[in-house]
Amino acid sequence: MVRVTRWDFDPGAETGWHRHGWGYVVIPVTDGTLLLELPGGASAQATLTAGVSYTRDPGVEHNVVNAGAQKLSFVEVELKALPG
Repeated sequence: MVRVTRWDFDPGAETGWHRHGWGYVVIPVTDGTLLLELPGGASAQATLTAGVSYTRDPGVEHNVVNAGAQKLSFVEVELKALPG
């Protein structure tokens, strides 16, 4: 089973702090730049390229912010259960 979510962010919009319970894949729909706020005040930037996916492991707490000047969209596929 998977859970699929499309995220659409105006410049400066954010997800709010959250933690993923499952591994997931992010598929950018548009190019853009994300600011990833991490616990303890740390942060990182991620450059998204439309159609170039990446994966993340479960458990990391973070807040995602559209750090660019344009609207940003991506699809997130959480891997809730893998048969087999």
